[in-house]
Amino acid sequence: MSLLKKCVAECIGTFVLVFFGCGTAVALGCTNKPDPAYFMTAVAFGLVIVAMAYSIGNVSGCHINPAVSIGVLVSGKMTVSEFFAYIASQFIGGILGGAALKAMFPNSQGLGTNGLFENNIWASLLIEIILTFVFVLAIIGVTSKKEYGSVAGIVIGLTLTLIHIFGIYFTGTSVNPARSFGPAIFAGGEAFTNVWVFIVAPLVGGVLAALVYKLIAGCDCAEEEAEEAPAAPKNAAKAPAKPARKKSRKRR
Repeated sequence: MSLLKKCVAECIGTFVLVFFGCGTAVALGCTNKPDPAYFMTAVAFGLVIVAMAYSIGNVSGCHINPAVSIGVLVSGKMTVSEFFAYIASQFIGGILGGAALKAMFPNSQGLGTNGLFENNIWASLLIEIILTFVFVLAIIGVTSKKEYGSVAGIVIGLTLTLIHIFGIYFTGTSVNPARSFGPAIFAGGEAFTNVWVFIVAPLVGGVLAALVYKLIAGCDCAEEEAEEAPAAPKNAAKAPAKPARKKSRKRR
């Protein structure tokens, strides 16, 4: 698959995440109060991930999140050039999603943007780092084995739902720099002033998740090579055994 096609997929996926996830928050009037809008917004973000995982996952891996991409980069599963191409595509998708929301909800002040928890930058950074750490750790873990491929999208979607159920109360839940940056541009004000928190924290959380997973799930290269080596076929023809030579008796 060409890098261009992967980037287009990442752009589309991030647009869909921002448009439907943040759009649900705006349409339902989601706040940090645990009401139906709160939980429906959390579910919307999770369902978007499930939908995108099974639609563009086979094209780009469905990162649609710079924090996920940096985690994959640290894990050694993508190159630096691919990483920056993914990041650019994701931010473009996030901006397009923010523009679409602004066009649809011109009178909305928030557009599903994130906010500091009690105006505390350090608390907000810590919360977002922890939320992103858990999210990216789950992604790396569930995608590390091929046998988990059929359920990976569901697991990731449910994890993002869980993250939102807990995190909306504090910061609105970012765990995704592109998802925060796109709407913040069009919302302006404090949302744009503080958006750096929701760019830095998720990236730090993604790096930490990749490093911790490598530490706790690392294995010897020799073992990996042994597992990946093709097994000999069971019915392989055996080489004919050489007949034993009879010792000749010496004549006396």
